[in-house]
Amino acid sequence: MFGHISRYINQRKIKKVLAQVKKCGSDAQIVLPVVFRGGNAIEIGDGFYCGSNSRIEAWDEYQGVNYNPSIIIGNNVRINSKIHIGAINKIVIGNNVLIGSGVFITDHAHGNSTKEEVDIPPNERNLYSKGIVDIGDNVWIGENATILPAVTIGYGAVIAANAVVTKDIPARCIAAGNPAVIVKRLD
Repeated sequence: MFGHISRYINQRKIKKVLAQVKKCGSDAQIVLPVVFRGGNAIEIGDGFYCGSNSRIEAWDEYQGVNYNPSIIIGNNVRINSKIHIGAINKIVIGNNVLIGSGVFITDHAHGNSTKEEVDIPPNERNLYSKGIVDIGDNVWIGENATILPAVTIGYGAVIAANAVVTKDIPARCIAAGNPAVIVKRLD
């Protein structure tokens, strides 16, 4: 009896969390806790799954500066636990993407890494975006990988565990390392 009540309460919490986003397709599943910040700028497709202790954040304001973020997640995207996706500009994740645990995807940084900013504490610097992140369909991103701003990852690419992606990765390629380089083409 108590298990049924616990599942009911948990389902209510999940629905409340998912109601925070602008658009959420059918069959969305999350394992709490999951945090959505700036949900009015987050769109999620059908068949979404997100593991626990994850953050998906669209920052529309930081320290008095306004931004116009957008996070668009396609259909059948499967995200494991402890991921962090952060946008002040735009992040697009295509259909059928698999994202391992501990992955970090961002389109911005604290500051513009200039000599004038060195004396400003990082948390007091304005957020700065070098460009959007666009992850194509059927991409697999391994555990603890990092996807940095102004990166496009092409259709069917594989990003190895612990890779740090700083430049575009073409379709049908495997990329590994820090910084990530193409180690194999899947043509």
